[in-house]
Amino acid sequence: MLFKDAAEFYSKLEGISSRLEMIDVLTDLFKKAERGEIKQLIYFTQGMLAPPFEGVEIGVAEKMTEEAIAAATGFTKENAVMSFRKTGDLGLTAEELVAKTRLRRMLSNKFTISEVFETMLKIATRSGVGSQEGKIKHLSELLAASSPTEARYITRFAMGQLRLGVGDATILEALAKAFTGSREAKERLEEAYNICSDLGRVGEVLMRDGIKGVEHIKVTLFSPVRPALAERLPTAKEILEKMGGTAAVESKYDGLRTQVHVDKTAKRVEIFSRRLEKLTPMFPELVKAALEEVHAKKAIFEGEAILFDEVSEQFRPFQETIQRKRKHGVEAMSTEMPLHIFAFDLLYLDGEDYLDVPYKERRKKLEEIIKGSGTLRLSGKIVTNSPKEFEKYFEQEISDGLEGVIAKDLNAKYIAGARKFSWIKMKRSYKGELSDTLDLVIIGFYRGRGQRTEFGFGGLLAAVYNDKKDVFESVTRIGTGFSEEMMKQFRDILSKIKKDKKPARVVSVMEPDFWVEPKYVVTVRADEITKSPMHMAGAETQDDGSSIGYALRFPRIVSGGIREDKSSEESTTTKELIEMFTQQRKSKLAEN
Repeated sequence: MLFKDAAEFYSKLEGISSRLEMIDVLTDLFKKAERGEIKQLIYFTQGMLAPPFEGVEIGVAEKMTEEAIAAATGFTKENAVMSFRKTGDLGLTAEELVAKTRLRRMLSNKFTISEVFETMLKIATRSGVGSQEGKIKHLSELLAASSPTEARYITRFAMGQLRLGVGDATILEALAKAFTGSREAKERLEEAYNICSDLGRVGEVLMRDGIKGVEHIKVTLFSPVRPALAERLPTAKEILEKMGGTAAVESKYDGLRTQVHVDKTAKRVEIFSRRLEKLTPMFPELVKAALEEVHAKKAIFEGEAILFDEVSEQFRPFQETIQRKRKHGVEAMSTEMPLHIFAFDLLYLDGEDYLDVPYKERRKKLEEIIKGSGTLRLSGKIVTNSPKEFEKYFEQEISDGLEGVIAKDLNAKYIAGARKFSWIKMKRSYKGELSDTLDLVIIGFYRGRGQRTEFGFGGLLAAVYNDKKDVFESVTRIGTGFSEEMMKQFRDILSKIKKDKKPARVVSVMEPDFWVEPKYVVTVRADEITKSPMHMAGAETQDDGSSIGYALRFPRIVSGGIREDKSSEESTTTKELIEMFTQQRKSKLAEN
């Protein structure tokens, strides 16, 4: 398949305002792929060269991209810069200058998907002396043989800014339709994706072996499982009733959720974040501990990495723990601020997949392979059928500086990538506030006015994620809680992902000054959830034809700014928001 053909499909996607239309366009695109290139085409559509856990990053700097565009079109770098100032998008600049160039085009070089992919891989992995010049050369050669439309997407892809606005769920639905003829197979594809975290692999197996082949995808070392997620309920009594009377109650740590893969035979350890990014180089002390303190040849376990002061036996705040997520000065930081991992679940052990094993058996095995009180420790836990004992444990954890607890169904399997009532969290509440924070997706921002004029930023429009429809539904406008530094950060980051119109997967009647790609997550605290005709989260049509959704009252940003450890699809869901509203109403009735 020629990249030119894919670029035409991507151009269609950009002009679409309906998710169902996006699925149809992607379905047609995937149907045109050759068997050996479907994986690469899926990665392209995701805007990546490999799944996040492989750590292959694409992102050519602006100045290098400007030089490549100039070399490919015969214009000067100054011409490219002037065009960029006008368009605000180097992809559009490349498209414009390729269309205007008087150079003899190398259009006889029709690049295939695979050829563009391999060149992009060279650009991403090239390093050392002369690497910058080499990257510019590779990119300019692609652009020199491109049509204007191809140039737009090659440039955006090289910069890591493809901007198609396509979510994983939409790709899965399109794959199901393309290769099984029905969207109904999407659920089975999603189960496989939750296990291997690699959409390209799922698509490749589906195209080659059909749905039966996809069902044989199993847990594999160094290919992380998408993490299980917890529901929420406000009281110990409700949680125990939901779990049949008895539950394990684990400590909930406010740290970095990690998935640790250990192969002691190969002397290899990999550590992945909740977003499945490779964190291994950042945490040398955890790698060393995994090789020394795990009593198994091969294992995959989950835990919370957190700063813990052994002298005072105090857990440090999340803001301090997140400082350890860095690429430079790693060794010094690992000595100054060593992390501990508190392990809480086992997914794989010595060749055996543990996802379908009941929690009580997974925990028992975990206790057999992690026994010490060193860098690796087990999470705190009790098993109880008493709401009073549950509440007492919860209060003790809060007094020790933890977030709260997570109750787990003793007989439940590990449900990868999904939010079910087999795990239920209960967190501390604050007077006059909701009992929990919300992780919201930024879908737009406002210009600064009054005292904020100088910052060019006045607030955010944010949304919850409707995981059933794969859309982001507006829930609040946030104007408080920002420091001057945060306002500058938001302005700079969001300006790079501005959209000319509302993204196809955004549902909102409110219009910000600038729409943005739904990419970044922020944590928000609010006083309560209310019904509102101004927001579309969970909106229901009334008798008069109007819509009433849910909104937040007095929302404010929680310190820390953007949550780098969460993707937009990991934000608070519409279903969770409605459940929180129901719990809030019950609490008010109980108080009265």
